[in-house]
Amino acid sequence: MRWALRIIGFIVLFYLLPAGCMFAQHQVGDANKSWWELRRDSSEQAPPAADSSEAVIQVYAARAARWRGSFGVHTWVATKRRSENRYTRMEVIGYSVFWGNDAVRIRGGSPDSYWFGNRPYLLRDIRGGENVDALIDRLHAAANRYPYNHTYKVWPGPNSNTFTAYLARAVPELRLELPSTAIGKDYVSWKQLVSRSPSGTGAQFSLKGYGGLLVGLEEGLEVNVLGLTAGVDLYPPAIKLPAVGRLGFSDYRRFNEADIAPP
Repeated sequence: MRWALRIIGFIVLFYLLPAGCMFAQHQVGDANKSWWELRRDSSEQAPPAADSSEAVIQVYAARAARWRGSFGVHTWVATKRRSENRYTRMEVIGYSVFWGNDAVRIRGGSPDSYWFGNRPYLLRDIRGGENVDALIDRLHAAANRYPYNHTYKVWPGPNSNTFTAYLARAVPELRLELPSTAIGKDYVSWKQLVSRSPSGTGAQFSLKGYGGLLVGLEEGLEVNVLGLTAGVDLYPPAIKLPAVGRLGFSDYRRFNEADIAPP
């Protein structure tokens, strides 16, 4: 009986309480604004495409729109080859599936725009030459073979974070650690109960995103309970909480050409 009470207490303290607090905070904020009032302009974090001769890969996360932002983030990948003078955004859009279109959107546009009023933050920033161009080619090829291109579910996935995690596994050179608030990042098919972690530096056991365990050099230790993730990261040190996110040192990383091994 004691062990059952301890488990319940653990779930309440590390999962339900943080999620409930974030939802309450969201309800007293500006959640009632109309969508056309919310910012969608550039946050000016990406180098101007026309002025940069480098290849660029950037991964962003921003709080999701409406009530979803209480619990999680929307993630996407922006790329620019050396020969290009504009960015390409790769992301999954839920309403696109609702209208009978593909989930994956690969299009030009602002790489770092606000997401329905929420300022994005950088997870990875990779710049360089030929090797980075090669990574971009692999990212685009992976995006075109995304297996859930006609399916979207906010919880537990597949959603926008499932897509970003899929790209990260396809190109482990990104060493991408997705935040604990990226609900859907752990969604995999039943055939992949045990798979590589998104960063490529560890492994995870996942029950199709409903629950699981992840251990990796980049991610640290994460425990997924009903799609909500809590855990601890040792390098850089931080505690990860559902809905709240990372408490501690940022995991933002910038890589240059010398940091990327030839494909």
